[in-house]
Amino acid sequence: MFTRKTKSAGGVVLNPNGGVLVVKQHGDSWSLPKGHIDEGETPLEAAKREIFEESGITDLTLVKPLFSYERFAIGPGGVGEDRSMLKEIEMFLFRTSQTKLTPQDSANPEARWVLKNEVSKLLTHPKDREFFEKITFELP
Repeated sequence: MFTRKTKSAGGVVLNPNGGVLVVKQHGDSWSLPKGHIDEGETPLEAAKREIFEESGITDLTLVKPLFSYERFAIGPGGVGEDRSMLKEIEMFLFRTSQTKLTPQDSANPEARWVLKNEVSKLLTHPKDREFFEKITFELP
């Protein structure tokens, strides 16, 4: 089986009330906001664009780059893995003053603020959970 490698970027976004942004992708899986890096974009630009598309948030303050990790795409219907696509995901930590969420992307129709101790339970992909658990100590 041929595995296509892609590059993505996204972020852990914190609101003033301590909430962490999570988004529903394709109506069947929960994730941190992230997506493909378009040609000519830097990872930081892609992360900000994806966060806007998936949540409507435009007021983002970069706290710091986090780290990259790899995982396979989520399988059809939010079940298992699609091993035909391996994603390298570069993540950043952001703060925002915005609390109202208005997703712009019809493929990602829902976004929520979740308390940090509840985020891992909601994330669909085990590698997303593993990533979040590694950076939890860095969050206020």
